[in-house]
Amino acid sequence: MRFVIVTGMSGAGKSQALKIFEDFGYYCVDNLPMELLISFARLAGSGKAGMEKVALVTDVRNGDSFLLLEHILESEEFLHIPYEILFLDASDECLIKRFKETRRSHPLEAQQGSLEAGIKRERALLGFIRSQAAYVIDTSFLLTRDLRKELHSIFIQEQEYKNLNITILSFGFKYGIPTEADLVFDVRFLPNPFYVENLKPLSGNDEPVSTYVMSFEVTRIFLEKLLDLINFLIPNYILEGKNQLVIAIGCTGGRHRSVTIANALYEALSGKGYGLKVEHKEL
Repeated sequence: MRFVIVTGMSGAGKSQALKIFEDFGYYCVDNLPMELLISFARLAGSGKAGMEKVALVTDVRNGDSFLLLEHILESEEFLHIPYEILFLDASDECLIKRFKETRRSHPLEAQQGSLEAGIKRERALLGFIRSQAAYVIDTSFLLTRDLRKELHSIFIQEQEYKNLNITILSFGFKYGIPTEADLVFDVRFLPNPFYVENLKPLSGNDEPVSTYVMSFEVTRIFLEKLLDLINFLIPNYILEGKNQLVIAIGCTGGRHRSVTIANALYEALSGKGYGLKVEHKEL
C-alpha cells in the first residue's frame, strides 16, 4: 500500500494535487478529522477496503485539532503504518496574489486580522510537518500541468526526487533582468545570429540558429563550464533547504543565443531527478 499525506500552505495547490492523485487511481480524502486518522490508516492498511493507493489532504482547516497530527505521527500506533508526506509550498507573494485573484479567504485570515498575518501564522503551524516531508514542491512558478508532471515522476514512475524545482529562463537584457531569477548568466559575448540575414527572423528554438550558436568553440567551452558550476551548486542548494531555483540566461533581445543555451542546459540537466522546465520569456 502507498499512503500519502498531502499537506502544505493554503493556496499552494493541494486541491489540484488531490485531483491529480485521483486521476492516478488513488483513493482520495480531503480534510479528514485528525481524530479519525489512525483508524482510517489502519483500515487502508488492512487490505479489506481495497485501498492500495491512498492520498489524504490535511491542513490548518482542521483548526486546533491539526496540532494533533504531530503527536499522531509520533505515536506507537502510527509507527507500524507506512506513509509519505508531500508538502506543497509557495512564496508569500504568490499566495497573496492567488487569494486576491480568487477572492477567497485564507483559513486563518479572520483569526489573525489580515491575509499576510494568516500566512505567517500558517507557516509557523506547519513548520513541524514540513521538516518531516519526504517531498517538498514549491508551486510558485508551476502550472497545473507542471505539477502533474512532478507528481507523475514521483508517484507513478517512482523516480528519485531531490526536492528541487529548477526553471531555466531565457530573457533579453534590453527588457530587464527577471525579478524571480536566482542566478543570472550573460551570453551576449557569444556570436550573434541576429546579424546573419537568414537567421535573424528565427529563434534559438529553430535548428539553424541553435546549430550556428553551438558551432563556435567559445559556446561549447562556456556551456561546459556553466554545467560544471550548476552541478556543483545544485547539491549544495538542496542541502541548504532550497526547493526552487530559477536560472536566467540572457542575451540582448532574448531570442537567439539565450534560447539556445537555455535549451542546451535543460537537455543536460534532464533525467537527474529534479523538477525541471524551460521557459523563453521573450518568445
